[in-house]
Amino acid sequence: MSRGPPLRCREPATGTVQIDDEHVRVVRWDFNPGAETGWHRHGFLYVVVPVTDGSLLIELPDGTTATAALEAGRSYTRAAGVEHNVVNAGSAPLSFVETEVKAMPG
Repeated sequence: MSRGPPLRCREPATGTVQIDDEHVRVVRWDFNPGAETGWHRHGFLYVVVPVTDGSLLIELPDGTTATAALEAGRSYTRAAGVEHNVVNAGSAPLSFVETEVKAMPG
């Protein structure tokens, strides 16, 4: 009896929470080559600051993928609601710091 396609077994990336308060959540992500975050959805707008250069494979719920080049110190932002799995597509370890904005008091 067939059970469908084999599941990919990737090493998990390491997420280290640096700050988690009522305003922000800051997590440093460290990936070995081929490591992944696992599927997740962002509930808040977030900013990513790459610590190292690298290449990401972004897997999306509809089965499509995208790639993103990281440049150390060159930040980018994404809107809340994004669901994806992030994989280190390069041959070297990579790291970034992700800040989710929970509240924006005036």
